[in-house]
Amino acid sequence: MQLTRYTDFGVRTLMYLAMQPDRESLFRIAEITDVFDLSSNHVSKIVHHLGKLGYLQTVRGKCGGFRLGMAPEEINIGQLVRALEHSLAPVDCGKPYCRFAPACKLQGVLGRAVKAYLAVLDQYTLADVVSNRDDLLALLPEYSLAVIDG
Repeated sequence: MQLTRYTDFGVRTLMYLAMQPDRESLFRIAEITDVFDLSSNHVSKIVHHLGKLGYLQTVRGKCGGFRLGMAPEEINIGQLVRALEHSLAPVDCGKPYCRFAPACKLQGVLGRAVKAYLAVLDQYTLADVVSNRDDLLALLPEYSLAVIDG
């Protein structure tokens, strides 16, 4: 199963923030777009959505920005994926209509596979996926390291 880019970028954004627990200044959309080479419009939508879900605290205005809205240990990856993904259905048997649909067992098998996939994700938190913080920080571009260190 492949996550949408929206979910992928949402998880990456939260990982980036979680890797900098002692940072006092707010994060900005421009920083995320620079680090991950994403469009600011796309990141804005993701940040807004993560804020509405409580994963981020957002501050509006000239000196605004965002930060994690809860501790990384409290952010369950399975719940996060469920919240960000539009649909977790592995197949859409109605578009185009599949003649096998009324008697097909594949949909049930794939449904069980998705449940197993989510069960694995449910075992991990954001803190777990950034536990190798030093390795991850070493992979960031110079720009972000200056922000992190400065």
